[in-house]
Amino acid sequence: MTQCFIDIEKDKNAAHQMDTEDLSIDAYRGIIIEAEKFNHDLTLQFGLLSYDCSNEDRYLEKAMELIEEFKTYNSEDLPDIFYDKIPDLKSFKRTLETISNNINKIKRIPLAKRRFEE
Repeated sequence: MTQCFIDIEKDKNAAHQMDTEDLSIDAYRGIIIEAEKFNHDLTLQFGLLSYDCSNEDRYLEKAMELIEEFKTYNSEDLPDIFYDKIPDLKSFKRTLETISNNINKIKRIPLAKRRFEE
């Protein structure tokens, strides 16, 4: 049986379990929406990360770690992430680069200046 999700180390300091609803508008759009534009299965991967993080900065770190892991994947690894339609490896890596760039932009915004839903 193929493993569907990457194993991620749980944030041992997590007193509060996050959800994607806890992300700033900037992070949600830059990661979750960008992943969804590519493929819903990729969105699930980034969404699951939030449950293992105590705050947005930790989430951004974990998202970058996930991207670095995915960058090592080849075409044979893609079924571990994508259930139905397997995307082109080149477009997948291009999407990862876009999300990575978005994360770097978000990191430059102090947490207090990021926009959150009320």
